[in-house]
Amino acid sequence: MARTIGSDGEKTLAAIREQALALIARRGYEAMSMRALAAAVGVQAAALYRYFPTKEDLLYSLMDEHMTALLASWTMSCPANGDAHDTLAAFVRHHVAFHVGRRHSTHVSNMELRALSPERLTAILKLRAAYEKDLRRILREGADAGLFAIDDAAFTAMAIIQMITGVIVWFRPDERLTVADIAETYVAMTLRLAGALPRGVFRVPSIAALRTA
Repeated sequence: MARTIGSDGEKTLAAIREQALALIARRGYEAMSMRALAAAVGVQAAALYRYFPTKEDLLYSLMDEHMTALLASWTMSCPANGDAHDTLAAFVRHHVAFHVGRRHSTHVSNMELRALSPERLTAILKLRAAYEKDLRRILREGADAGLFAIDDAAFTAMAIIQMITGVIVWFRPDERLTVADIAETYVAMTLRLAGALPRGVFRVPSIAALRTA
């Protein structure tokens, strides 16, 4: 088994990532040893260091891949047309589906930031900021168009992100609830949080929005 995996660099790298995410999510970064990871993958411990010279290199790679994939996936999923109401709903559906599908990766990316060096932490936080910036943009555009009633786009965005990411803590797809069911419930809650009006109802834009029009 070890020889089969070890003979194929891409398969070995994929196995290292998968097992590392599972072990860190279950035990925590500090408690996971490279020896235990090697055993889970089926290779000698020394083989891991050909891919990741240090344990932190591995953690950073996992987090960078998670955020890069999230940004790329949202870019592909973001509606080309539609108003802020539609775009916010699409954002929530995408966020829920992506994170439920990457439960371990999401847990590691959210809980192990403290283990990164300052330089690497800054790099990951920049990626997160870019993603959250797009949510703030959607909220501001909706408020300016009279579709949402929010006082602080940044605060509202932070509350939404915390709420819709928290789905990974408790949700497990079963015969009663699917990912799509949960996503639609979170869409409804998010729209209420943003003060969205029912479709067909228009709210008069704020004075600030009219001044910048």
